[in-house]
Amino acid sequence: MDLMRSGPMALVEQRLHWLDGRQRMLAANIANADTPGYRARDAVPFAEILARRVARPAMATTDARHVMPAGGANRGLVAAVSERTPNGNAVSIDEQAIRIAENDQSHAMTMGLHRKYLALFRTALGRP
Repeated sequence: MDLMRSGPMALVEQRLHWLDGRQRMLAANIANADTPGYRARDAVPFAEILARRVARPAMATTDARHVMPAGGANRGLVAAVSERTPNGNAVSIDEQAIRIAENDQSHAMTMGLHRKYLALFRTALGRP
């Protein structure tokens, strides 16, 4: 049994991967804060991704010509627009800063869980 591919450790790894992707999207939003017509994006919520995987297993693509199902990849959603500049840019630095802070807190919590699981396994193996 591979503990890194199933159970809580795999879930923690998936969550960390999702948080990494979301961080890149939020950083891109801030980088394009002055780009005319740019609209902020955010990741599909992690809970929604989990619900989709429970509802139906993921399809495998074994050839480059295979078409991915809609929403199969974490392409992100266009975030709700609260304000827009005259050049059409819809990035609010304040909203992005709040999302980055939320992402940072989630990352810290997930890393804490990862450390706890590893400590649990070390204890079970008799290694301090």
